Amino acid sequence: MALKWVFRGGVPAPHRKNTVESETSVINTPEKVIIPMVQHIGAPCTPLVKQGDTVKVGQKIGDSEAYVSSPVHSSVSGTVTRVEPMLYASGKMVMSVEIKTDGKQEVYDDISPPEIRNRDDFLKAIRDSGLVGLGGAGFPTHVKLNPPKDKVIDHLIINGAECEPYITSDYREMVENPSGIINGVKLVLDYLNIPKAIIGIEDNKPRAIQLLTGLAESDKRISVQSLRSRYPQGAEKTLVYTVTGRKVPSGKLPADVGCIVLNVNTVSFIASYVETGMPLIQKRVTVDGPVVNQPKNVNVPIGTSLQELFDFCGGFKSTPYKVLMGGPMMGIAQYSLETSVIKNTNAILAFDEKEGDLPAEWACIRCGKCINACPMKLMPLELNRLVMANKIYELDRYHILDCIECGSCSYSCPSKRHLVQSIRMGKDAVRRVKKT
Repeated sequence: MALKWVFRGGVPAPHRKNTVESETSVINTPEKVIIPMVQHIGAPCTPLVKQGDTVKVGQKIGDSEAYVSSPVHSSVSGTVTRVEPMLYASGKMVMSVEIKTDGKQEVYDDISPPEIRNRDDFLKAIRDSGLVGLGGAGFPTHVKLNPPKDKVIDHLIINGAECEPYITSDYREMVENPSGIINGVKLVLDYLNIPKAIIGIEDNKPRAIQLLTGLAESDKRISVQSLRSRYPQGAEKTLVYTVTGRKVPSGKLPADVGCIVLNVNTVSFIASYVETGMPLIQKRVTVDGPVVNQPKNVNVPIGTSLQELFDFCGGFKSTPYKVLMGGPMMGIAQYSLETSVIKNTNAILAFDEKEGDLPAEWACIRCGKCINACPMKLMPLELNRLVMANKIYELDRYHILDCIECGSCSYSCPSKRHLVQSIRMGKDAVRRVKKT
């Protein structure tokens, strides 16, 4: 399908897809895992196990009665050694379950394919699986697939853009398991009665486009669209516009314009869960960066420490200056390598000082490059000024909450202003004010 619409803004971020031909490796079962009870947007889970309990692979160990939440399952078999707040990827302390593995990887007795007869059964199965968006945001998938009844969904959009530098975990799913993606798409179309699906893939991934196009030809509801390689092509709102021409209004979601957006790994997992009943307990992670000895894509049990994952990739050429969970544009710097891989971890990157140091800020020269780069049509320089002046009540007028924190503004700024960091602080302040 030819490209009809092109989103405004963005930047030509370097691809650096060093692991594009790295077939997925499988790490050995770690000696222990630390599984946080917060692995999604929404209410945290309450632990269902206590110290001394024996658990098995796929067993539910945390859940919440809140609608916007997702259960957490054990990725290993072994003994629970701690249930207490531990260091999380965000730098906070969150309630977590530590499990010492027994090396047996015994599967929980109740694991079996779900019985699905209708839409409600399908949504229940998705919740039971613990699935959240695997592209990075971590929004509970059962909630996304169940929009308000007044929202008529006519497009399922599958995100295969993977526009962040370095990351290739989605690409490996597209070339290693394209049939799983197509099967997952068909399940969502069938049970949610959505008439059309479009798989969007950046044009720097011709092999993925070819494989999925070939498989999609058997179902007239599904098409594959080649997208230009420009960051942040994979952001929900930019992707919706690129493949449908529909603009998601300020403060609204894709469902408000008739669309649901899912990551390629998300729909592939749906097909796997419906077939096997094994919940979300592992994740493919791209391990890369200038100081990593053997960059790889690795299938890893959730809860595995970053240190263990780097060790599996040959360790470091030199002491890393900065480690990111996620890509260099939107990733989160890690305080410790003892933090764990979680459901929406798609990459961990290790940088030397040259690549990882934050440049010094200079005065804004009012060039407007950040405005041109912003895909949300915001004014980053003005948002930065208001945050620095602590004018929190004025930030809403400039739609600060529409910022997707893609980093295009900071990337394009000749004065190296720390625009995204200040906007994040401003968004947090605005949310706190709205709660009072």
